[in-house]
Amino acid sequence: MSAKINSISYYLPEETLSNEEINTLFPEWSVDKISEKTGIRNRHIASENTFSSDLAVKSAEKLFTEFKIDRNSIDFILLCTQSPDYFLPTTACILQDRLGLPVSCGALDFNLGCSGFVYGLSLAKGLIQTQQATNVLFITAETYSKFIHPKDKSNRTIFGDASACTLITSDGLNDNIGNFVFGTDGHGAKNLIVKGGSLREAMNKHLHDEITDDYGNTRTESNLYMNGQEIFGFTLRSVPKLVEEILRKNNITKDNVDLFILHQANRFMLEALRKRMDIPEEKFFIYLEDCGNTVSSTIPIALRAALNQGRAKAGDTVLLAGFGVGYSWAGTLIKL
Repeated sequence: MSAKINSISYYLPEETLSNEEINTLFPEWSVDKISEKTGIRNRHIASENTFSSDLAVKSAEKLFTEFKIDRNSIDFILLCTQSPDYFLPTTACILQDRLGLPVSCGALDFNLGCSGFVYGLSLAKGLIQTQQATNVLFITAETYSKFIHPKDKSNRTIFGDASACTLITSDGLNDNIGNFVFGTDGHGAKNLIVKGGSLREAMNKHLHDEITDDYGNTRTESNLYMNGQEIFGFTLRSVPKLVEEILRKNNITKDNVDLFILHQANRFMLEALRKRMDIPEEKFFIYLEDCGNTVSSTIPIALRAALNQGRAKAGDTVLLAGFGVGYSWAGTLIKL
């Protein structure tokens, strides 16, 4: 039994943070400078009382409506998030109830960031191939904005909140989701981290002391920390090798890939990767101008946007690659 991506919907919160608003808060960062460095014009931000499960419900209900999906047909729900509602219970269990899914439905969360969508595809494919499920509702949802210090101008320019809902279904003998490549280097964990709320740091009496770096970004140890230079270096080292391994493992050449969709970190990083891997612009899709880096949701949002814009169509072969926090990376090929 093989698996395929049946449909994708996504939800962006109504509240936005524009480059003009960031410029008002940090006058030294012009609107043009922010756009040039990030490729982002707007980010969608969850309100104070909106959390990952709320975004997840919105994207799932949108999928049910847009594609006329019978919620009673769902037999497993996967949720990828690093900003769950609670440590326990599992947020996926809460979603089963809120979405009115059958009580016979399996449900689990897994904690991954930028590689999470590809990991989730692999889990869904495994459930379907082993005939443990036939219709997997896979949701990615993050509210990273809640981790970011208001005075951390670098991270505020990059990250946005969002949720994407992907239905993965059985598809007879057609192999529409290819072989996977995974990688992990936990040595880089310290370079993209949130220590606040964790048991390891619970007794850290300096957790909420403000720190200002050489670039004027202020945060505390309880906020999101990202070492941009180290992350950029990791990306340039790891992603070209990841793409080569995806191609090799799926016995295909770069020329036979119709579209490359990578984790939408920021435009500067994506363009650097595209040039290093010598991928033509027409085969490389970027979609973050009006949503920002939405972590595990960037790939499904970009894939849906590519379909909407006609950049991807039925029959196309698309390479997907996620990379980032962990360090963690993963990739695969899909046939639309």
